[in-house]
Amino acid sequence: MYSGVAARVYKQRQKQLGAGNHDQAFKYLGQDYEALRDDCLDRGVQFVDPHFPVGPSILGFKELGPGTSKTYGIRWKRPKDICSNPQFILDGATRTDICQGGLGDCWLLAAIASLTLNEKILHRVVPHGQSFQRQYCGIFHFQFWQFGEWVDVVIDDQLPVKDGKLVFVHSAARNEFWSALLEKAYAKLSGCYEALSGGSTSEGFEDFTGGVTEMYDLSKSPPDLYRIIEKAVERGSLMGCSIDITSQFDMEAVTFKKLVKGHAYSLTGAQEVPCRGSLVKLVRLRNPWGEVEWTGAWSDSSREWNEVDAAQCNQLRIKLEDGEFWMSFADFQREFNRLEICNLTPDTLKSDQVRKWSTSLYEGAWRRGSTAGGCRNYAATFWINPQFKIHLREEDDDRNGSESGCSFLVALMQKDRRKLRTAGKDMETIGFAVYEVPDEVSLSVRLVSALHTESLRSTNQPCVRG
Repeated sequence: MYSGVAARVYKQRQKQLGAGNHDQAFKYLGQDYEALRDDCLDRGVQFVDPHFPVGPSILGFKELGPGTSKTYGIRWKRPKDICSNPQFILDGATRTDICQGGLGDCWLLAAIASLTLNEKILHRVVPHGQSFQRQYCGIFHFQFWQFGEWVDVVIDDQLPVKDGKLVFVHSAARNEFWSALLEKAYAKLSGCYEALSGGSTSEGFEDFTGGVTEMYDLSKSPPDLYRIIEKAVERGSLMGCSIDITSQFDMEAVTFKKLVKGHAYSLTGAQEVPCRGSLVKLVRLRNPWGEVEWTGAWSDSSREWNEVDAAQCNQLRIKLEDGEFWMSFADFQREFNRLEICNLTPDTLKSDQVRKWSTSLYEGAWRRGSTAGGCRNYAATFWINPQFKIHLREEDDDRNGSESGCSFLVALMQKDRRKLRTAGKDMETIGFAVYEVPDEVSLSVRLVSALHTESLRSTNQPCVRG
């Protein structure tokens, strides 16, 4: 169609016309879901994706590379060949639909599990109307936010199977397949399945919502963190947490009380319960493995529940060994190291009852010799790094008597780094610094800017008229 500069210009024009928004997502690799589906239905054939052909190449490049022991015996089957009555979503999408398989993508599964807590957000990623019973021809599609724009990703439903079972993510119900198909679409976007191994839950959060994630070091958490979590639950924010590792030997090591190090958990709820004359702050977590649960205070079978009102106890207590459990907030802060909260963007927050906030997106690059100034250790060149001015106009309205101020979040993304893993590359070490501009400097900057703008206007006037 277009290439190079022409392709970028064309895409920019399309974005100006609204393309890239969720309601008008870009068609990934030019594949139109409805057109491909209708063509397959007309011809009476099952869709086969030419851009993500089943076989060793889409499994991986290292541990899952062609000819490796982990790929031995893998076959590709459609859900109708795996079970007799396949369902896309069975009895609603729930957190128990996401059980980890033989891939180290717990970070992604924790994000998907959080996604199921908000049906509106879920169906931005998993479009309505997909089924194995109606207009079925082996094609499905999902939508992801990628670096400022929504893309619609088409896949066929051939899934990797070994010994009659799905190799990677699967539902607790053997005949439910939406989560496995979602993982395949995300693998296509990333280049292959193995490219999903290892990551941060915040990456999944952002790709599912277009939101901005903030992280908390739980050893230095603010005094009102529990209230922050409660508000995040009320607003449908996505949350994940993890325990740091000190060496590779710690990776996925299980602690004495059955918590997994270096593993991503979803934080799915918060509740205060009366117990022995006082209120106890609790948080609800989920392990994507679907098992291996916390065995300390407030775990599934702990004696603390005997002190809680029977009605509330029945409402809160969770099915045994499903991977989800409660623990006290105090234990949570002591046992976990990191909390990630994805704040949803205004186009996600449709409710008029939720206070919306504005977002700005800047695209740029570090280029050797022009805009790559290095970190602050390189004082002579640091200033040539890309710079952006932010003017905060509205004070926060819920600071509870503390010093007035304006909150803002900054997120820095790297494009297409997962795709480059097949070439032996990974994330670059990057960062940013935030500086306050003093009032007296800010005033002079505004004056210079105004004069400069006026000068440009008078210089460009003839061209405007032409």
